[in-house]
Amino acid sequence: MPTDPHQTALKLESSVSNVVLGQQEAVRRILACFAAGGHALVEDVPGTGKTTLAKTIARSISGAQFKRVQFTPDLLPTDILGVSVLDPRTQEFNFRPGPVFTDILLADEINRASPRTQSALLEAMAERQATIDGVRHDLDGLFFVIATQNPVEFRGTYPLPEAQMDRFMIRSRLGYVSVEEECSILADQVEKHPVEALEPCISRDEMLDLIAAVRQVRLSDELRRYIVEIVSATRHRDDLQLAASPRASLALMRTSQAVSLFEERDFVIPETIQDIAADVIAHRLVVEPEARLAGTEARGVVAEILAGVPSP
Repeated sequence: MPTDPHQTALKLESSVSNVVLGQQEAVRRILACFAAGGHALVEDVPGTGKTTLAKTIARSISGAQFKRVQFTPDLLPTDILGVSVLDPRTQEFNFRPGPVFTDILLADEINRASPRTQSALLEAMAERQATIDGVRHDLDGLFFVIATQNPVEFRGTYPLPEAQMDRFMIRSRLGYVSVEEECSILADQVEKHPVEALEPCISRDEMLDLIAAVRQVRLSDELRRYIVEIVSATRHRDDLQLAASPRASLALMRTSQAVSLFEERDFVIPETIQDIAADVIAHRLVVEPEARLAGTEARGVVAEILAGVPSP
């Protein structure tokens, strides 16, 4: 029997939130990004649970493959995509797939790798395929990239190029938790880490059904136009060097549909679009240097646009 996508979404969210305490909003948005078929960039200071979040999502889905790549300055594109190796017995090249061939890929500290290595993910994230030695390899299955980066440490790091940032459906931050929640985190880890005892709550097929259900969430013509007007407003501002492209409109549409499922609705409302707009759009914008020196930030630009575009 087909599963109820609302129940699947809530079970997954509950499983992750029971381990990653005090981050309900961020957890919901990242899981919605997963369900929408996108990729997430989690940016925050060390120790806030970014890696734990990725591991928990993977362990919550039975049958899902999980691989982790620790990005370092000497990492090569072949370390991610794979390489063809000559078999001396047959004198033929055999392809050894890299970690990108998985369901859930944790790209840990992605900004520590060189731009050349970062670019190895561009094709995979945008087109769900990888071209190695002129041969195209399709990335089947879930294929969700959750990348982490430290925004305050710059030594030995390489800023993500605009093309790479645009491949991420959302950029989210976890932040610090309250004193009570931090006490609960300590209590949960007295004997062992809660991730180690986590049991899967949904199957891989249920996750695929949830991804398919996102596209069935109703979005009215008025809200579709509202999304386009928000994104296109970034193209008419003097304080932006780079505005948002139609990919941002698609991302905002899909994410709003997915969040609606987690909110137990089969339709999108304007408030959902407004709540997630900054996470979807802001990281795609490049603020003019003069405006940045004057204190203008990308998230503030999105807030101004939301205030200026009439809601349906």
